[in-house]
Amino acid sequence: MTSTLTTTPAGDGFRMPAEFEPHAGCWMLWPERPDNWREGAVRAQRAFCAVAAAIAQFEPVSVGASAAQYEFARAQLPAAVRVIELSSNDAWMRDVGPTFVVNDRGERRGVDWRFNAWGGLESGLYFPWDADDLVARKVLEIEGCDRYRAPFVMEGGAVHVDGEGTALVTEQCLLRGNRNPGAARADIEAGLCAYLGVRTVIWLGEGVCNDETDGHIDNLACFVRPGVIALTWADDPRDAQAMISRDALARLMAARDARGRRFEVHKLPSPGPLTMTASEARGVQSRTGTQPRRAGRRLAASYVNFYIANGGVVVPLLDERTDRTALVRLRRLFPGRKVVGVPGREILLGGGNIHCITQQVPAPARPPRG
Repeated sequence: MTSTLTTTPAGDGFRMPAEFEPHAGCWMLWPERPDNWREGAVRAQRAFCAVAAAIAQFEPVSVGASAAQYEFARAQLPAAVRVIELSSNDAWMRDVGPTFVVNDRGERRGVDWRFNAWGGLESGLYFPWDADDLVARKVLEIEGCDRYRAPFVMEGGAVHVDGEGTALVTEQCLLRGNRNPGAARADIEAGLCAYLGVRTVIWLGEGVCNDETDGHIDNLACFVRPGVIALTWADDPRDAQAMISRDALARLMAARDARGRRFEVHKLPSPGPLTMTASEARGVQSRTGTQPRRAGRRLAASYVNFYIANGGVVVPLLDERTDRTALVRLRRLFPGRKVVGVPGREILLGGGNIHCITQQVPAPARPPRG
């Protein structure tokens, strides 16, 4: 039986490990809503299957599917992937699932952030989101982990950590009033330190151009290892992404991590710009309460939105003009891991990519001998 704790992870000696630390597995959700995924989500489901199969080469994968979709999901996904009946409003496990924390005694717990669909009734992307807000609690029950219910709104994609006390976030996302009205920067920092077990928060400015999550960090920059960061980068000064990336680089060069290190930053090319086509937009059903999909809208494409698995890195393929360069650079950054590219456009059309639809379960730390 699992418990809901009234303390904080940091107070209890827990921290969020970095994604490049060992995993016990990975969680995903099955897409189905026709007002976000075109053609009844069939194309997106194929893309999710490809991502699950790629990750399953390296670590166990669990996929939550609704009762209506359970049998179909089970038939489509590889036999090695565990499928569990689990209701949700959409399929963004990174943001609605738990953020796992560990301690040095080999214990693992989870943080259940409050979720309001990236903005609530003011600017959220869909309504309702009540089933999404229960996903983290259900996953923690299945995993047998005690739960911290955070007292503020946050999403897993809004933060990256190095596992050594440093967190990366964006001002665009966490300081916007549609999550935690009235909360100041100091309040947000205190909450992150308490619930992630970090000591230093590095604030970048805006996220990737036109990111509907209000600029999640996991689309812009991430830790490759402590002190080393991958950053989405646009060379063309006419591209709106160029100014965003240059500002991020300047902030990173001026910052220090929790251990006082300067950052080594590696650039990944920004695809496109890519836009939604008329036929893609026509395939999405319109519904009151859901953000419409419009032809010509710029897509928030980024190769930084990859997933680090045990011995592997699963990367979205987005633009044939830049895919090869991105893969080559990632293979240099991860020499001990196999870098696998998976077509990511169908996931991108729904508003995110591979990192957004996955959530790692860290392996518990091995207790020290004696």
